[in-house]
Amino acid sequence: MRILHTSDWHLGRTLHGVDLTEHHATFLDHLVELVRAERVDAVLVAGDVYDRAIPPVDSVELLSETLARLTEHTHVVITPGNHDSAARLGFGATMFRDRLAVRSRVTAVADPIRLPDRDGGVGALVYALPYLDPDLTRAALTEKGEDGSPVRPARSHEAVTAAALRGVQADLTRRRADADTRVPAVLVAHAFVTGGAASESERDIRVGGVDQVPSGVFGAPDLLDYVALGHLHGPQRVGREGADPVMRYAGSPLAFSFSEARHRKSTALVDLGPDGVRGVELVDAPVARRLADATGTLEELLGCAFDHLTDHWLRVTVTDDVRPAQMWAQVSRRFPHALVVQHAPARSAERAAASAVGPQQDPLEVAAQFLEAAGGRPAGPDELAVLRDAYESVLADQRSA
Repeated sequence: MRILHTSDWHLGRTLHGVDLTEHHATFLDHLVELVRAERVDAVLVAGDVYDRAIPPVDSVELLSETLARLTEHTHVVITPGNHDSAARLGFGATMFRDRLAVRSRVTAVADPIRLPDRDGGVGALVYALPYLDPDLTRAALTEKGEDGSPVRPARSHEAVTAAALRGVQADLTRRRADADTRVPAVLVAHAFVTGGAASESERDIRVGGVDQVPSGVFGAPDLLDYVALGHLHGPQRVGREGADPVMRYAGSPLAFSFSEARHRKSTALVDLGPDGVRGVELVDAPVARRLADATGTLEELLGCAFDHLTDHWLRVTVTDDVRPAQMWAQVSRRFPHALVVQHAPARSAERAAASAVGPQQDPLEVAAQFLEAAGGRPAGPDELAVLRDAYESVLADQRSA
């Protein structure tokens, strides 16, 4: 069996106001071609298909068209992530064609999808966990205690994930005991596994101050063969080698923050056999436009040293001691794809930090301190006069109210 693991498409997302629909479409074209060229038996999408619960119409249309194209060549398994609406993404799932499975119900986590091999037998079992919000899924994951009384998992990501996986492990153990040959098993899950490296663009999912699930919750490596993870946007392997199943984050296909500028975006092509994972190949995703930082004085930034960045999406930091006039306009003409332009004087660290503002301080003094911190120089007499007039005007209005 050959599976393609991808996740965190975030259809409908923008990058500092830039519409990414065209770049998402390019990636999805690449995905369809990869499936066809590599004879992929199944595509696993580990959550955050959309960027928000109610996605834009063009994102819904793009997903619909992509799924139609993919299912001409392969099977597709989708689970919702924390950005998706499980109810909306899973609507009509029972009516989907055999090659498309959208698993959004918590109660179905122990019921695997049986992927056929090329000889017509069962080539792999895929257990699909939607994103498990502890507050929304604890009741559905209630188990029986030793005395037969209902036991609800604790309010944590670890507890609800462990409860769901106990059902998966029990079902898989029973199937393995009854089978003549060993069928590889894959888990698709959307969670923050301990040890994973986060980015700035993932949504905080903390409950009770904790957002992570220990890798040991996923069981021994002789049970599950591969854990296809979603949520973290950097492609990476997690878990303890030899003590856990092979566990990977596919990562997002596009960069959604400048913290991802050095990510090598990819999908994971996984070969499976009765003995487990036989190989994982990372296939590079097409790069829409690279992200980079450019830092220097305005004169330096306008010079030829930064010519190689003119086609990048940029975060530009201008380090002049005094904020240059028309800074944004000058930088934008130089770098047409600059998304962030900020002023951070190089000598700001040398200046004494502003004291905390207290009720006893003169508001004009506080405003002057702000101007100096923001502009890199003390306010001039004319600026102080404007501040004074504005402040006294407000005071006059308050007295007459």
